[in-house]
Amino acid sequence: MTTKPQRPDIARDLIDRAERSREYRSRLARGLASRAEIDMGRHNDHANAQVLRRIAGEHGWPGRSLVGEEGAKAAWQIALQADHLADFQRLALRLMATAVERGEATIQQWAHLHDRCSINAGTAQTYGTQYRSGPEGVEPLPVREPQHLNARRASVGLPPFAAAHEALRRRHTREPESGPPDDTEHRGAALTEKAAA
Repeated sequence: MTTKPQRPDIARDLIDRAERSREYRSRLARGLASRAEIDMGRHNDHANAQVLRRIAGEHGWPGRSLVGEEGAKAAWQIALQADHLADFQRLALRLMATAVERGEATIQQWAHLHDRCSINAGTAQTYGTQYRSGPEGVEPLPVREPQHLNARRASVGLPPFAAAHEALRRRHTREPESGPPDDTEHRGAALTEKAAA
């Protein structure tokens, strides 16, 4: 049973922002984004993070009660893309941990953001949710203690690593007719697997 969000206006704004970001990231991951689109994408990431920062400052983490299931998912997606604001991304991680305890966010989403913060801090990730696009396709970023990865993933309700990696690889396979990208900058961009909402 879903309940009506307390702030549908905030929910709609977050959802719209996340949808535009997803469209951009899909083009970027496939090497189809132009230089102008990349610049605009960076600008939008910054603007989205600032909006989320303001919302979090006024309301705390925008969880299910405040913005509904889709709005909460959109807030998480925006936080994942706030790589240029590492301090805010870490704050979002702490706020999201409290939201998970209150049933306002999912632990899977928290695990993705935890990994993203680790990678951005230059350390290995815990749950193996972060990847990059490389010459051979989607490649996982460094993982700590890989021999225990599937156990850690199971502890937060994530599927086995091999299944998630294959699904992400398929999702980010370039269309054959697209040809090589004009700009290879996207190869360093972090990708994330889909989290259960």
